[in-house]
Amino acid sequence: MSSSATHGSDGDNLFAHIELDAAAPTPLYVQVSNGLARLIRERHFSANDALPSERILAEKLGISRVTARKAIDALASEGLIIRKHGSGNYIAPLLEQPLSSLTSFTEELTKRGFVPRSQWLKRTLGVAMTDELVALGLSPGARVARLERVRLADDTPMAIEISTLPITAVPNPKAVTDSLYAYLATRNCQPVRALQHVRAVNATERQAELLSIPPQQALLFITRIGYLADERAVEITHTWCRSDYYDFVAELRR
Repeated sequence: MSSSATHGSDGDNLFAHIELDAAAPTPLYVQVSNGLARLIRERHFSANDALPSERILAEKLGISRVTARKAIDALASEGLIIRKHGSGNYIAPLLEQPLSSLTSFTEELTKRGFVPRSQWLKRTLGVAMTDELVALGLSPGARVARLERVRLADDTPMAIEISTLPITAVPNPKAVTDSLYAYLATRNCQPVRALQHVRAVNATERQAELLSIPPQQALLFITRIGYLADERAVEITHTWCRSDYYDFVAELRR
C-alpha cells in the first residue's frame, strides 16, 4: 500500500509517499523506519521538529501501534530522532559532511539552515608540545595558540574541537569569536587543503558531559592538518564528533 501523511492540525506535509508491502520479506516496521529515515535525510523535516506520535503514525499509515513503536525505536537507535521524556520524539540535527571538500563547521551548518555556535572552553597562548611542533613544522620553544570549544548546531552540542595554530596566524586567540576559518581569511592564513584521519573512539566522562551523551558512547575522532598555498602547515585540529549526528559522505568514482 502507499500512504502519505500530514500534520492533522496544521496540514503541513510530513511525508512523501511511503510504500508499504505487508507481503514483502522486510518487516513492516523496517519499511516504515526506512521511509521516515529517507524523509529525514532528504530534509522534509527540520531539526527539532516533533515526530508524529505512534498513534498518529499508526492512523496515517494504516499500521498497528506496535509497528509504529518499533519503527520509532529504530529511528532512535540510528540517532535520527531525540527522545524527550514526557514531551515526545524530535528530529535530531544531522550534519552530512563531504570528505572531498575543505569547509568549516560554520559553513556546513549555515548551508543546512542551522545556527552555528561555540561554547568556548579555552583560548590561550602556550609553548608548542612535541606533536604540535612536528605537525606544524615549528622550532623547539615556539609558541602557539590553542582554541578549545564545544561546537553546537542551534542549541545541540555536536562536537568538541581543539585547534592549535602558530602565533603568526593567531597572535590573539580571543580575537577568534566564531568561525576560525573566517578569522584566518582576514589574516590571509586560511588553509587551502587539508589531510584528515578519522577513527572511532569512546567518549570519556568529560567528553560525555560536554556533549550530553552517555559515557563510552562512540565518537568519531578526526585529526586534520591544514596547509597554506605555499604548503606550510597552519592548523592542527582534533575533533570528537557525535556519531549519532554526524554522517561523513565520500563520492567514489571508477
